[in-house]
Amino acid sequence: MIGHRITHRTADGVRIPGTWRHAFINNGGTYFLTDLFIYADGLIDCWGLATVEEFERKLLSGWVATRLPEGAEASAHGLAAWTFGKTYIWLTPELLLAEVRDTLDELNGRPDSTGRCLAAVDTFLADRTEENRAAARAAYLAVPETRRHYALGDMDRKDQPLRALVAGPGGTLEGSPDGVITEEIHEEAIAYFEERARLIAQLPSRTPADGPAASHAAAIHLPHSYPRQRAESPGKVALRNDYPAPIEVDGTPYPSVAHAYWALSVADPAERAAVAAAETAYAASGLAADRVRRDGWEHARSAVMTALLRAKFSQHPDLAEILLATDDATLVYDDADSTFWGDNAGRGRNWSGRLLELVRSELSARRGGIL
Repeated sequence: MIGHRITHRTADGVRIPGTWRHAFINNGGTYFLTDLFIYADGLIDCWGLATVEEFERKLLSGWVATRLPEGAEASAHGLAAWTFGKTYIWLTPELLLAEVRDTLDELNGRPDSTGRCLAAVDTFLADRTEENRAAARAAYLAVPETRRHYALGDMDRKDQPLRALVAGPGGTLEGSPDGVITEEIHEEAIAYFEERARLIAQLPSRTPADGPAASHAAAIHLPHSYPRQRAESPGKVALRNDYPAPIEVDGTPYPSVAHAYWALSVADPAERAAVAAAETAYAASGLAADRVRRDGWEHARSAVMTALLRAKFSQHPDLAEILLATDDATLVYDDADSTFWGDNAGRGRNWSGRLLELVRSELSARRGGIL
């Protein structure tokens, strides 16, 4: 189960979500405690990326270990080394592979083995034929043993009603502690699922009070560019900080947001004027780079950029319309010179994109009479 163990990797500039779990790698007879990373695109990092089929071979070969022999040497890199005494491990290659496949389903928003089992149970309850019970039984047995207890989300009954239901009256289930299911136990299981369905049906439809958590519009990429002059229909390039949209801040004119940002970063007022007068935004950043920064600039820069973006889009209503037209899309802003301001293929913090989204929200709020 994914839980809170969330990670990602970047491939061709795309962020691939994933999760991780502990595992042992048997390398030359030493068992190394490591992390097994599982990614939504189906690749698994076990000291190197592998497909599910390659991972299965690594499991069956013992490279990813599910046996920990007594007396074998073990190591956790940079932390400890020890020798195994009495060990107990509940995983087999088949069980670990099944759990990994479930995790891939979860990462991709697909029903995992538990979801498929519960869907088969619903089918049986709607049409109680032995054929449907057999399908539900097969789906239950396909759930990894380590996950069956949690299938119903009931920590008191665990999966006992599920076992009784799929075994049926007079039936048994391999590996089950229940023995032969009596008619009474089966009827109790039927009643349990009927009550469960009734309670689920009564649950209110819960949506966030202030709207969805994720964007419904596709993300918009703002690649690094060097626009030198205004265009009649600039499109998304107008959202760049170096787009030549002059702004006035505290009575001082600047050729662009980037000019203003770099000028205001410089400690010496006379040198600020030279940066503001630079021919291009690129030249302005180059001039500013050789000057002394204002005290505390790194703590103030986000507030300064926010104020400059507000000035740009309030002083240029046509550009504000371009920003508003991005709807609620994530704005992925690249900056060749900064991983603070740029996303840069997932390696940066994308603060330019984030602040554009903030100013867009403020524009929307004013247009809607909310602010």
